[in-house]
Amino acid sequence: MKIVFAPTGRTTESYVANGCDIYEKRLTRYIPFLTQILPVTSGQTLPPSTVIQREAEAQLKLISNSDYTVLLDEGGIEFTSVEFSKFLQQRMNQGIRQLSFIVGGAYGFDPEVKQMASFKLALSKMTFPHQLVRLLFMEQLYRAFTILKNEPYHHI
Repeated sequence: MKIVFAPTGRTTESYVANGCDIYEKRLTRYIPFLTQILPVTSGQTLPPSTVIQREAEAQLKLISNSDYTVLLDEGGIEFTSVEFSKFLQQRMNQGIRQLSFIVGGAYGFDPEVKQMASFKLALSKMTFPHQLVRLLFMEQLYRAFTILKNEPYHHI
């Protein structure tokens, strides 16, 4: 299985980019991993509905019936770190070719993207800065693989 992490928009904060680079390198020890940056639409002069629709065009290209697509969405299911590791193990056991995690733009996802996705995952009930979600998610993904490998990173 290959994991594709697809955030919408580039990281502008160097500390976030540096942290993401660290976790991406760590993750590649466990699984083929690719970060694919999706284009963001500037919403300063456009209504949110237009921004969402334009960003959906790139997001929908990542969604395939043969793959498993997870949206990082505030309305999704919350997991503990151990539960998330079990979720990943189940996907690997299913023989899925590609597991994609998509982070939407500032206004979230288009209804069509939500309908096409396989699963919706919430990192928390709290709201985080859009860019910080990248780092939090990549750390949790790394943590999940250390749990699956019984490595000492996660203290149960």
